[in-house]
Amino acid sequence: MRQSAIKRKTAETTLSIKLNLDGSGKHNIDTNIGFFDHMLTLLSVHSLIDLDVKCIGDIEVDGHHSVEDTGIVLGDAFMQAIGNRQGIKRYGTFYIPMDESLAMVSLDISNRPYLVYEVGDLAPMIGSFDSELAEEFFRAFAVHAGLTLHIKVLYGKNSHHKIEAVFKALGHALREAVENDPKVQGVPSSKGVL
Repeated sequence: MRQSAIKRKTAETTLSIKLNLDGSGKHNIDTNIGFFDHMLTLLSVHSLIDLDVKCIGDIEVDGHHSVEDTGIVLGDAFMQAIGNRQGIKRYGTFYIPMDESLAMVSLDISNRPYLVYEVGDLAPMIGSFDSELAEEFFRAFAVHAGLTLHIKVLYGKNSHHKIEAVFKALGHALREAVENDPKVQGVPSSKGVL
C-alpha cells in the first residue's frame, strides 16, 4: 500500500498528516480554517486519497503558516507515499466546472517542482480564508511533492467557486496520475528515472 504518515512541529505550527494513495476518499480534516478544511475535504473526495490532517497553528496571527505548512507536509507525505514512481501513469489533466467558473489543472509527477498559477482576480477573503494563501498552499505542495503543477481558471466570477473548482480539478488530476498502469514497465520516463 502506498501510504505515509508525517509529523512536523515548528514554532508556528504542529502538523500531523496521514495519507493513503490507494484509498477511497476517507477524510478527517482539522486546520481550524473552515474554508481550507472544506477544500482539503474536496481534494480527498475527488482524488480518492484517504487523508487525515490535523494542524494546530498560530491562526491568531493569520492563516498563512497553517496553510503553507500544510502544503509542505502534505507534499512530503505524497512524496513518501508515491515512492519510486514505478508503474504510475505520471500525468493528469482535468477540467472542472463550478457554476459560472471553469478550472483546469494539469500535472506531472516529474520530481521537477514547478507551479504555474493563473486564477484571475479573487476577493481578498473567502470566509476566514485569505485567498492569497491558495497559491502558497499549491506552491508548497508542488515543491515538496515533486510536481510540475499548472493551474488555470479559464473564467469565473465567484472566488469561492473558482478556488473550489481548482481543488476538485487537482483531486481528479492526482487520481489519474497516481493510478497504476499495467502497460508501464518500471518508471514512465525515457530517462529511466523520475
